[in-house]
Amino acid sequence: MTKIKYLVFLLLSFLLLSFTHNNKIKLFVIGDSISIFYGPFLKMFTEDKFDYDRKRDKGEAMINLDKPVGANGGDSRMVVEFLKELCLDKTFHADYMLINCGLHDIKTNPKTGEKQIELNEYRQNLQSIDKLTKKLKVKLIWVNCTPVNDSVHNSKGVAFYRFNKDVLAYNQVSDSIFKSKKVKTIDLYTFSSTFPINAYLDHVHYKPEYVKLQAAFIAGFIQNK
Repeated sequence: MTKIKYLVFLLLSFLLLSFTHNNKIKLFVIGDSISIFYGPFLKMFTEDKFDYDRKRDKGEAMINLDKPVGANGGDSRMVVEFLKELCLDKTFHADYMLINCGLHDIKTNPKTGEKQIELNEYRQNLQSIDKLTKKLKVKLIWVNCTPVNDSVHNSKGVAFYRFNKDVLAYNQVSDSIFKSKKVKTIDLYTFSSTFPINAYLDHVHYKPEYVKLQAAFIAGFIQNK
């Protein structure tokens, strides 16, 4: 192969790859540490059709998963603030946005019983999330919160409590809001509730084999939307 033919071959290959990449559906993920765990598998399962990206960092989020920074989307208030930032970023573009928040919202002070984000504010924040995603001109897909086992979570020496009754209450609010707005919801709660008790890696996160199942479940949903 001559040098000119080789250069032409490289150029055509580059253009073909660029064309394939540019025609993929752009999927952007904002979520708590549950999504950080299933994210790499979700990217792998959807790479033929979707160009996957997410709120990210250089590893800061993994230092302490209970204190959301960087890639960890945190509570609903943090998600709203991040979306406001994206609205100011003229370079940002996505076709679909996969969003979850709630597990940080239901963090409960063991002494006072106060929630990090009370249910009424959570409701208001979800309304704002819907409005901001419309402003960004992306199609929102909501992922509801995974279960909490009270006895497992609250016996691990974590500085705050979580209760599954709160997961159910906050999920009910998100289900109601997004159903009324015709936003598709991925019921990760019901799917994950089929896992055995030993599926937990710690107080709330899951072992790799179950994380992979969650990713497959989500991938199946968005690929058949």
